[in-house]
Amino acid sequence: MNIREIKLEDNIHISTVIRKVIVELKAPKTGTAFADPELDHLSIAYKGNRSIYFIIENNDKILGGAGINPLRNSDEFICELQKMYFIETARGKGWGEKMIDKCLTYAIDKGYKFCYIETMDFMKAAQKLYLKKGFDFISKPMGNTGHTNCNVWMIKKLK
Repeated sequence: MNIREIKLEDNIHISTVIRKVIVELKAPKTGTAFADPELDHLSIAYKGNRSIYFIIENNDKILGGAGINPLRNSDEFICELQKMYFIETARGKGWGEKMIDKCLTYAIDKGYKFCYIETMDFMKAAQKLYLKKGFDFISKPMGNTGHTNCNVWMIKKLK
C-alpha cells in the first residue's frame, strides 16, 4: 500500500471509487461529495497552495483517498478534511488513520489551526476514527460546503 499525492490520470479512478462507496453505503447522491462539481477533476481542485489530495493505492490500483482544502466561506485558519473514502477491501486495516495523519500533518505545515469534517450519522466507523484522531462533535455546520445531507459535524484543534 502506498499513499501519494494525486496525479491527473487518477481523476477518473478516484471519482469512480468515491461514487461507488457512496452508492454502496446507500448515502444520498445529492448534498454529498457524489454531486460535487469538482469530483471528476480532483487533481485540479486540489492544486491551491494550501490544498492537497492524497491517493491510497496498491499494485497501481486506487483504493481511496482524502484531501485538505480551506473550509469554504470560513476563517483562513480552518481547513476541511474532504472526500475521505476507501473501497471496502481497504477499510479496517489502519489506512484511514494513516491517511488522516498525513492530511493533518500537511494542514499543520500550511498553518491551519483547526480541521473541520462533515459526515453522516450512519457512518459510525468513520465517526469512531475521527474521535480517535482527536476530532470533537459540534452542534452545527461551519463554512459552506454544499453537503446538506451531511448531518454530523466535527472539528479538531491542530497543534
